Amino acid sequence: MGLAAGISWPGESVLTSDGGLATELEARGHDLSDPLWSARLLADAPQEIVAVHEAFFRAGATVATSASYQASFDGFAARGVGRDDAIGLLRRSVELAATARDNAGARDARIAASIGPYGAALADGSEYRGRYGQSVAALTRWHRPRFEILAGAGADVLACETVPDVDEAEALVNLVRSVGVPAWLSYTIDGSRTRAGQPLEEAFAVAAGIDEIVAIGVNCCAPDDVLPAIATASAIGKPVIVYPNSGERWDGHGWVGRPRYTAHLARQWAAAGARIVGGCCRVRPADIAQVAAVLR
Repeated sequence: MGLAAGISWPGESVLTSDGGLATELEARGHDLSDPLWSARLLADAPQEIVAVHEAFFRAGATVATSASYQASFDGFAARGVGRDDAIGLLRRSVELAATARDNAGARDARIAASIGPYGAALADGSEYRGRYGQSVAALTRWHRPRFEILAGAGADVLACETVPDVDEAEALVNLVRSVGVPAWLSYTIDGSRTRAGQPLEEAFAVAAGIDEIVAIGVNCCAPDDVLPAIATASAIGKPVIVYPNSGERWDGHGWVGRPRYTAHLARQWAAAGARIVGGCCRVRPADIAQVAAVLR
């Protein structure tokens, strides 16, 4: 079963997306210090991925993002996983989210197949810098095999997420158009710019007029950066999606600082025009439960 021919995002209502999948897997005792990150558990402990998706659904999430963010053919090959098995694991990421949806009785929830950036597959933090030294054409070629597999895996939408710069966004938009599937485009940002330093006006403009891009926004950023980004994204005329981190900061060894992600902020984001609101790193089911409650 392929990706749905179209997807309707809400008008006046607001969808609640899930939170940090890897955060919950680590909380359940899994060591994710691996180049595949949470995607390693697609093979090693798929039932744990189901359990975490289910926890977010039961907390009130109406959108779940698959555990394929850091999965890549190169990464699987480095672990001795052949191409056919890698294809099966990519498809499994969507199947596990769908199983969790069924287990939780969340019949109307949507599944987003995660398309992480090229930098995530490098597993060296490059997704927070961008500027890989790769052309748009080269990035398009690299993304295409995984993109096409996930486009046919049965999800409702593709989540082109944590994109650090405009070049990679152009590559992903090229693929969205060529395959003809619904997708959202979400940047990781620092202040009013992409991680690579481009103005958000320029970044969001990449999606202007592209019917297959059904939402645009930001993720894996500080909560304080969300409200201004909503205003900029709204000018493109598409639904806006936001799912920032908890507000803690990774210093290379651990998370430091205090969480700043709150349901009160989520209400502000929705009031400012965000139509899909959730969380990313360090945002847990209890946080999503509070967000779902205020958005209802």
